[in-house]
Amino acid sequence: MTTDNIQNNPIDAVILWVDGNDIDHRTKMLPFLEDKTKINSEKFRTRYDQVNEIKFTIDSILKYASYINNIYIVTDNQTPEFLKNHNKDYSNVSIVDHKIIFKGYEEYLPTFNCRPIETCLYRIPNLAEHFIYFNDDFFLINETKPTDFFKNGWPILRGKWLKFDNDIFYKKFKKPRVGHKSIQQNAAKLAGFNKYYNFKHTPHPMRKSTFQSYFEANENVFRENIKHRFRKPSQFTPQGLANHLEIKNKTCYFKSDLQLMYFRSYKKSLYWYKYKLNTKIKGKLFLGLQSLDRSPQHILDYIIGWLENRTS
Repeated sequence: MTTDNIQNNPIDAVILWVDGNDIDHRTKMLPFLEDKTKINSEKFRTRYDQVNEIKFTIDSILKYASYINNIYIVTDNQTPEFLKNHNKDYSNVSIVDHKIIFKGYEEYLPTFNCRPIETCLYRIPNLAEHFIYFNDDFFLINETKPTDFFKNGWPILRGKWLKFDNDIFYKKFKKPRVGHKSIQQNAAKLAGFNKYYNFKHTPHPMRKSTFQSYFEANENVFRENIKHRFRKPSQFTPQGLANHLEIKNKTCYFKSDLQLMYFRSYKKSLYWYKYKLNTKIKGKLFLGLQSLDRSPQHILDYIIGWLENRTS
């Protein structure tokens, strides 16, 4: 896909977002928690709490991916604060409520689990065939082109092949770990693979028709993945399923260079972050900042200021 045919093949962006600091959101969650004390656990809260970083996700798309047609924020009856009072042009940014994409499956709402929501993303009304899925802690940090995500209409997958954990000798004797890799393995198995293509925290180019075709033929798989209000080990990541279906159908391209800078903890000195952010971004397109809400205040202040300057 080149810049010339973007008009015929528009690309949308989709972002999941929740304001876990919202008292109404906490109130909605409490009745479904078996252990009510979890509501205040830092490890639990980090999946929901935010520091308004979605503003920089949106601004980075507007600045470094101006070819994006529509930007959809998928959320549960919430609106990011920066959209309520702003001077910037956010006319192509829309809020999509969970009720819209769960239409016909409302019995599974409310949900506090990203996997059901991701499973339903393709049901956003008027979503383009080609779309890029962002988490609200993904940022573009340099100019991108449509061909960084799609080539000849097919998604470009960034990652590498790995064995399943139960095929690795030393892991057979360890307690299975449930996390990002395990749910990718679940997705690969669904698609009929005996290994998996492991993706990292970069934006995910995907095709609506890939989800639509699979879930229309496998409604039971769809329903099983969307019914859990909190994460379950048996679930799969929909991005991983889409990737493996594209691989199976030979409708994708591979790119080993992630072009990613990624921070998942904030235990190093401020000087380390300054060094990384100011000297190591050449050739990088993406920045991932996982659990930024857990960052020490002085590091958080610096990173937010850096994002502000980079995306303005």
